Amino acid sequence: MEQYRYSTAGLTLTKDFEGLRLEAYKDAAGVWTIGYGHTGDEVRQGQRITPQQAEALLQTDLQAAVFCVQRVVTAPLTQGQFDALVDFCFNAGQGALERSTLLAKVNRLEFEEAATEFARWDKSGGKRCPGLSRRRAAEATLFRNTQSATVSA
Repeated sequence: MEQYRYSTAGLTLTKDFEGLRLEAYKDAAGVWTIGYGHTGDEVRQGQRITPQQAEALLQTDLQAAVFCVQRVVTAPLTQGQFDALVDFCFNAGQGALERSTLLAKVNRLEFEEAATEFARWDKSGGKRCPGLSRRRAAEATLFRNTQSATVSA
């Protein structure tokens, strides 16, 4: 796959949906989270970070999502498609993307069918979450954006 880069539009989508929280909190699934949606064994109750630390964590987490999308997607993508898949991977997790029908449809070049798959991922802890529904709709819209040129190295 070509070397895609996460765009400003993608980063804005991620930051808007994650929000910035400088003190650790439990997300809708009960997972300790901090910054722009960062999770991990090191995140614990009472933890505080600076805005600069939150930005650094976000960049590291997004880099992992970018690498995952680059690794598993074999189809040529537009910038919007790439950004939507990176945000999805960042939020739902690499395993979710790797095992998803969304990815299978992307790799079969079934882009419109793939776009409808985002909506299936609107649950947290087994319950439908309005915030995730809005996020998946935004990802699908970005994915369908035909004004985005195909990304090249």
